Amino acid sequence: MAVEVTLKNGEIVTVNDHVYCSPSWAARDGTPYSIARIMEFLPAEGVPKGTTGKGATFWSRVRLAWYYRPGDVSDRVVVDNRLLLAAIYSEICETSQLRAKCFVLHRDKISDLASWKKRPDRFYFNRLFDPYIRKEFEVILTSEVKNLPENVYEILAARYEYIVAEKEIVPDLTANIRLCETCQKWCAPQDTVKCDRCQNFFHMGCVQPPLSNKPSRGYGWTCAPCSRRHEEEVDSHEVVRHPTPTSGRPKAPSRARGPGRPRKDRKLAEQEETAPIRHFGLWPFRYFGIYTVPEDTLDPNDFIFPRIATRTGVKYQAVVPAAPDPTPIPADRITDEEERGGDSTLEVLSYVSEMSPGEVEIAKNELPVRAEQKYNVDFLTEATKLLSTAWNEGGDMSTIRMKQNRQEKWKKHETRWIDRDWNFEEKANFDDAIQQHGAELRLIREEIGTRSIYEVVRYYAHWKNSKLKEVNIQIRKERASGKTTKAPSPAATDDDYEGSIVKQPRSNVVCASCKTRESAQWWKAPKGLSSSILCDDCGISWRKYADFTKPVIREESVPASAKGKAPEKREGTPLNGPNAKRSRTTKSVTPPASTVPQEKCLACHNYGPLGKIVKCQECGFKTHAGTFGVIAESLDVDNWLCEICQNDKVQEASLNTSCLLCPKVRRDTKDGTYPPPDTFLRAQKPTEGQGWVHVICSVFIPELTFSDTTKLRLVEGISVINPHRWLTPCSLCSEKGGAVVRCCDCSKEFHVSCAWTASHRFGFEIQAVRQSKREQTTIANWNGDSGNMVPVISCREHPSRRVIHEMCETNDVGETALQVYCQRYKSPALSHTHALLRKARRLDQVLGSVADVLASSRTTPTANHTQCMRCKSNYSPMFYPSGVNQWMCHKCHYESKEPGKHMNGTSVADVGRATA
Repeated sequence: MAVEVTLKNGEIVTVNDHVYCSPSWAARDGTPYSIARIMEFLPAEGVPKGTTGKGATFWSRVRLAWYYRPGDVSDRVVVDNRLLLAAIYSEICETSQLRAKCFVLHRDKISDLASWKKRPDRFYFNRLFDPYIRKEFEVILTSEVKNLPENVYEILAARYEYIVAEKEIVPDLTANIRLCETCQKWCAPQDTVKCDRCQNFFHMGCVQPPLSNKPSRGYGWTCAPCSRRHEEEVDSHEVVRHPTPTSGRPKAPSRARGPGRPRKDRKLAEQEETAPIRHFGLWPFRYFGIYTVPEDTLDPNDFIFPRIATRTGVKYQAVVPAAPDPTPIPADRITDEEERGGDSTLEVLSYVSEMSPGEVEIAKNELPVRAEQKYNVDFLTEATKLLSTAWNEGGDMSTIRMKQNRQEKWKKHETRWIDRDWNFEEKANFDDAIQQHGAELRLIREEIGTRSIYEVVRYYAHWKNSKLKEVNIQIRKERASGKTTKAPSPAATDDDYEGSIVKQPRSNVVCASCKTRESAQWWKAPKGLSSSILCDDCGISWRKYADFTKPVIREESVPASAKGKAPEKREGTPLNGPNAKRSRTTKSVTPPASTVPQEKCLACHNYGPLGKIVKCQECGFKTHAGTFGVIAESLDVDNWLCEICQNDKVQEASLNTSCLLCPKVRRDTKDGTYPPPDTFLRAQKPTEGQGWVHVICSVFIPELTFSDTTKLRLVEGISVINPHRWLTPCSLCSEKGGAVVRCCDCSKEFHVSCAWTASHRFGFEIQAVRQSKREQTTIANWNGDSGNMVPVISCREHPSRRVIHEMCETNDVGETALQVYCQRYKSPALSHTHALLRKARRLDQVLGSVADVLASSRTTPTANHTQCMRCKSNYSPMFYPSGVNQWMCHKCHYESKEPGKHMNGTSVADVGRATA
């Protein structure tokens, strides 16, 4: 009798049904549901399996065969959210974690894939991922396999529905059966060679002479009769044209729906869903690849898991010479050196086991150390080593002194046995990161910036133990006072879809994905979004398909480490391999609220402590210090002013703070402050000509550089910007003034500030560089990646296919991506050391381009016509045409309301813009 279990939503599931599985919302930390196949139902732990019970509630556990999403096992972006990866990996979970029923089929079993994906709760797979060896394999139907011995194929077809094999061996398995021309036995793909002329197959051991290896890629092989025949043709000078051998790989049948082919009806779809699938030993898969012995498949107890090459044979083994003759060693060759491997050459790490308990306690109490370190693992390791050395040498244990550094024999430098103390700022950053990222220690390490991942792990362990100690003390106090705290029951935790439904949302709710304000039901949103709530459509789509109904726009607070990457893997799922962590049964510890004030960066919209994020005390502008060129050592948090507010007091640059690279804008802000302090466009830097430009404009326009890349000050190179940037209209504001840049994914061109206002994606991409071009290319290192760091701006309509690092994303030393890019690519050339020399060369370049324009015009000023039509002056560094045979001097030209035009229609202002 088949076992049936009723889920909480009323659906009935049996063995081999596919289901959504997930623990409670708090345990899985907002990640989507996992998809699995029910292998068998099990009773409660400790109850014999053969015991019978009444009702479906007896089966409290279930064994599940997991499926993965492609984003769970790699960082590649997969657009199809219905695609899965099968796995020969199972795990036992509680039946209370089963959420709903779904359907998963192999790609070849679906006749109309487009219609299949339009239906809810439908998934498909065509590959298998092994979590042990971290490798993907192809999955094909057993009915498609033809190149197998008859007895082996009958066993495989009777037991298993699918065959798992490497991609390169699939064409050989699906081809017609191949027999050796010499022995007439089946030819296994891995030890078979094919003749390029007669197209026959041979075992490598059946040819004369036998072949030790297959021909290299690009080379062919011919059998002995064909080789002899070829030699006879050459000797007889007869030219025989042999047909070009065709590839033995069969072409896959086209699955595209023809113009006259009707779509799949509902009846056919139901037949595909309910079609029986063969299982043997609870599995429908069986590995039959390169490293499979065909006869082993006949054994029902043989392993079905994927395999890799074993490290056996001459290639991986040491060649040990034969043992020498046992002749006595001459007396003149006997030395006093100690024989290695004996007791005299071993270093004993501990003699504590040979000490008496009294000696251990006396020695331990005499060690001068703080009380909180007596139970530290590192302290006990070092103390054990020193006590063992003193006890073995018979010394006085009271003379032992614990030092924070030790010199180990196998290391060249001293090693600390205990980490240096954490200062107040590091502890505050740790508390803030715990509150924001939870137990994601690598993200916490990025927030701290001054500690390695090993130190963060050790500090997290001590912090967690201290919090659990406080919880246990509180529990003991409550028990002593007669008060008992009841733990929440599993049923209460799993009500309302594992506790992820918001029962009483606030009045001004908005969906974090589609921004709607109306929904029949509201769901909790994963971390990192602008809102903590999702509408019904977006919430269900995220939990089932790991995707939103609409893409998340720029203003949402997505963590920088999650941009362009796959969703975070949760603990307690099969995604971490066979040693997956179980859901915690102890009382959870809520991180305490941070006492450090949190500020929101206007560039990345993430929160951070004051100091890492600077705030102008005059206008309230806030941003990451590394994104604005603020040096942390000289930072005065309480008195910091932005560049514009500081210029209002000292007036080192122009009071007109309009960006020279952007079109003219209306200054109709609320308080009259321009640029407004509630946007990142407030971040502006002075130029060498006392003008102003936006930080993002100066960074993302390639012709510009900084005199000081540390502080991002004195922007240079505005006069040498390509004229095409000035003449091309912006695709967003349709204005011509200002310099434009191009989208990295399409041909649209726009102003940098317009792209920022339109919520386009800004960041930096690490592009690989060939080894031959590394000497001519500036290489940047960023979080383990090495290559050419390129600034990119992408329209928000494009799918997120690039791995783009945001401007505020930090590396191991706390530097932002914008800082690293500017230091590597925005510094002036070493040959142009002096700023005056650089300015003179740019001026020569501008004057040369203007002279070319004047030379290309039809009418040029001559010695007889070099007189200004307004002031009648004959002296000017440059004359501008103003009509037929009429000219204006440089001063009158810029004082006139309408600048003159050349005969070819090009104005001098467009070609050589005023230097900044």
